[in-house]
Amino acid sequence: MKQVNSLEISPLIRFQELSKRYGKRQIFNDVSFDFQAKSSYLLTGRNGSGKSTLLRVMSGLLKPDSGLIHVKGQTNHPGLSWSKQQIALRDVVMYMHQSPYLFDGSVRKNLEYAIVNTPNSGQREQQVEQALQWAGLDDLSRSPAKQLSGGEKQRVALARAWLRNSSILLLDEPTANLDQMSRKKTLELLASLKQSGVSLLIACHEYQEFMPITDGILQLNDGILQKI
Repeated sequence: MKQVNSLEISPLIRFQELSKRYGKRQIFNDVSFDFQAKSSYLLTGRNGSGKSTLLRVMSGLLKPDSGLIHVKGQTNHPGLSWSKQQIALRDVVMYMHQSPYLFDGSVRKNLEYAIVNTPNSGQREQQVEQALQWAGLDDLSRSPAKQLSGGEKQRVALARAWLRNSSILLLDEPTANLDQMSRKKTLELLASLKQSGVSLLIACHEYQEFMPITDGILQLNDGILQKI
């Protein structure tokens, strides 16, 4: 297949020849891709083409049948166990489902769960306040997270990603079923994340709205990933 790579020498993550099969069905085969910092790609393809499965493999949520994964700063080799590869991936990658999972409790509490390496309570509070302001959620900080609208839930999920400071964010149809204003706000937050250095891979059907923040388009069809 045509390998999809950026020109930089040292990517954040390099996936080589990933394959995944469910029973007799080959979901994808020989998929290779380099994630560079501050880049944004769209992942397109027919319904059922395997886009969500590929994102889950790349995020460490699903084990590939074969392939190599090289995480910058990590010593990865073909014999490395999947559990150790998962740890390496989760240190730098965050996956966002189309319908983000939110915990019981307030918006503020959901954001507090995203802070894992700040033991000082004052610093945690400051980080949460900054995330609320960044995502435009100040007025909703004490609202039950699970009762928010779809667009508001998406902003909470993006604020969690902002707090996690992951190098790579994988998004599965982030603007699906959102109204016009919510879509606009989501795109603004994604542009802000990219500007801050986050690398984005966005699975979508309608990709025109993402073009202002896009560096390229990938298509997954018949198990093959190609740049178009």
